[in-house]
Amino acid sequence: MARAFKLPDLGEGIHEGEVLSVLVAIGDDITEGDLILEVETDKAAVEIPSPYTGKILEILVKPGDIVKVGDALMTFSNGDEAEVIPAEISVPSANALQTEPKEDITKPIADQGPVPASPATRRLARELDVDLRKIEPSGSGGRVTAEDVRRFAAQAVGPAPLNTESILPSAPPVAPVTMDANLPNFSKWGTTERVPFRSIRRAIGKQMSLAWSQIPHVTSQGSVDITRLEEFRRRHINDIEAKGGKLTLSVFALKAAATALRAYPNFNASLDLENEEIIIKHYYHIGVAVDTAEGLIVPVIRDVDRKSITELAIELNELVQRTRARKASLDDMQGGTFTITNIGPMGTGYFAPIINYPQVAIMGLGAAKMQPVVIENETDGYEIVPRLILPVVLTIDHRVLDGADASRFMQVVIDSLQDPDELLMTMV
Repeated sequence: MARAFKLPDLGEGIHEGEVLSVLVAIGDDITEGDLILEVETDKAAVEIPSPYTGKILEILVKPGDIVKVGDALMTFSNGDEAEVIPAEISVPSANALQTEPKEDITKPIADQGPVPASPATRRLARELDVDLRKIEPSGSGGRVTAEDVRRFAAQAVGPAPLNTESILPSAPPVAPVTMDANLPNFSKWGTTERVPFRSIRRAIGKQMSLAWSQIPHVTSQGSVDITRLEEFRRRHINDIEAKGGKLTLSVFALKAAATALRAYPNFNASLDLENEEIIIKHYYHIGVAVDTAEGLIVPVIRDVDRKSITELAIELNELVQRTRARKASLDDMQGGTFTITNIGPMGTGYFAPIINYPQVAIMGLGAAKMQPVVIENETDGYEIVPRLILPVVLTIDHRVLDGADASRFMQVVIDSLQDPDELLMTMV
């Protein structure tokens, strides 16, 4: 019986991936569980096992192909040709990116009875002048979601006229994430080169477009005197390296962020527009942006609040090495509640990072530099001394957090980093 193997549901909203490699050839005898494909989704590569035991009849994809869930990838046979049935296997889940629009956005759902949708979704559909019956639902049980409505409106022939006075601030229409089809012919002015917009770069583009279109960003800046912290770091750096760790500034930032997140839990949250709720997470899984040859990747350190400086130094070093070697798993990439990005090693000072959607805040560290600082003394009143000053920036989702919240959160981070004793005393 011939059986078609289709790309299975990869979990958590991922609908497509890029074929990195085909690990089998036509005519190969395969045993159930053998690896047959490597597919990159979001920011991690997934090795897909065979659900069947049999011979490979056809291979329908090649490296570089973009495949969607449900696409046929290859055909198996055990020697008895018959009807083609789809395969279903289980693979690890991954971080969700924005769902790609369906090819046929006008396909109606059943005409009988009311369309399953929440009151907020129905209100959004009325405001965007969208017929719910023309939308293909993505929610469970055939339920149309607010994202389905926004996507349908964005893909319409022309943008629907909006009543800006009646649209709720919590449910703005989202601009489509598309490539510009009206680019000029750049080759008229000189030699050009086209590089595929694929894999991680494409995933970053979609994620950043989603975050920028959804979140009203507000960035606060501060500075930390880390002179004492740097002295502490240098005293312990060799001991940590002997244990397999790397005592970087990001390790201390992880602990400082966890302390601030525990004090101000609204920073450890996501906004659920569909149900008009703020989801506060009572776990502290912090993502750390890693610069790789393929692009920026954000693996996650779990339960930062429960781990010592030594444990974090070892785990972060191992995770960074796996990420740069493209060995990080899907599980390494998911579940983050807050993100830290440190561009200090590149020499950059203040900058404005984009929030890692669906989180509500991100903290950035710049390059620490020696600067003259005025301090008060007991004899002359004031003196100018050299101190190591670290730029810190905090970007927040202004729908969930305010500037005063950012100031309070930032102060906890500053207090923790400029005083190693304070940092150690606040550890759980």
